[in-house]
Amino acid sequence: MVKMRILLALLIIMAFTVPASAGTVNLSVAASLKEVINELSDSFAKTHPNLKFIKNYGASGALAKQIESGAPADIFISANPEWMDYLKERKLIDTSSIAIFAYNTLVFAGSPGKASSMQELSRLERIALGSPKSVPAGEYAMEALKKAGLEKLLEKKLVMARDVRECLMYAERGEVDGAFVYKTDALQAKQAKILFVVPQGLYSRVTYPDALTAAGRKNKDAAAFLTYLHSNEAKSVLGKYGFSIY
Repeated sequence: MVKMRILLALLIIMAFTVPASAGTVNLSVAASLKEVINELSDSFAKTHPNLKFIKNYGASGALAKQIESGAPADIFISANPEWMDYLKERKLIDTSSIAIFAYNTLVFAGSPGKASSMQELSRLERIALGSPKSVPAGEYAMEALKKAGLEKLLEKKLVMARDVRECLMYAERGEVDGAFVYKTDALQAKQAKILFVVPQGLYSRVTYPDALTAAGRKNKDAAAFLTYLHSNEAKSVLGKYGFSIY
């Protein structure tokens, strides 16, 4: 009997001394937001020490298809509304939580002197852009090329990449004459420079919607982090990296 009481006492002590189990938030985020989300998740974790973030960065279309296939995701941030709508139609998004996280601008980056306008692209040999089937930056770029009347002229010069970061890598290495990327990515480049800003009238505004997934709406930590993503602190971080919030 005494042994049982001692054992019970030890179990009670352990219950109060073992740290609370860590919560987990699975993030599926457009690749162009990597630095922003890394900084914001690190900041949020300082006041939520038992919280663990599992981050999956990539092309928005690829991420959406992964979520559709059952990949764990509590929060989805897309680089365009299309892939958010894709999951919404399949009832994989908590529609009440959808909001606009940020905006961006499409630019053409490469070595200085290669081109200074859309019309000068015709003299280039190789141009990188994300595959329009899954990469919003590539879709925006193709929209711009079509409206500028350059689609057919440049179709054999286009080099497709898995995401916007790979486009920038091609331009940085000199493997292409230039690449269509977001302004925020180009600002971080070491070799490639912004050669020109793609006229806004040629493509839809680069919009990043965010939301809880259907599974994520049951995760209180995910809901709290999503709220934090719309705080003044988050807006300040977005501005630091070149994103617009209006």
